[in-house]
Amino acid sequence: MIVGIGMDVVDIARFQGQLERTPGLRERLFVPSERGLSTQSLAARFAAKEAIAKALGAPVGMNWQHCTIALDAAGAPSVVLDGTVADAARARGVHAWHLSMSHDGGLATAMAVAEGPAPADAE
Repeated sequence: MIVGIGMDVVDIARFQGQLERTPGLRERLFVPSERGLSTQSLAARFAAKEAIAKALGAPVGMNWQHCTIALDAAGAPSVVLDGTVADAARARGVHAWHLSMSHDGGLATAMAVAEGPAPADAE
């Protein structure tokens, strides 16, 4: 059963400018394993984190460090949660994530689907 859906779009040039103008923003938004990626990849991961937050109903107090976008051996993105974000996902009954990210034409996009258990059959 779908618990929530989130989508986000990031203008890559604008995101790059924000990273350059705001000291510490890269450290606030991304875990160490993400920080050295290209601007396009960072923008896509930021869009993914925003999409995840939206799928969770934009919980107050979400710490960006508690949401990591990892890639599996085939290059497919996966969601790794802990702390405040994991708590919000548990509270909503999320047990699986489906995530798609892309960047092209100066934009980075992401869509996240939060999946929970199927409702029990009523008889």
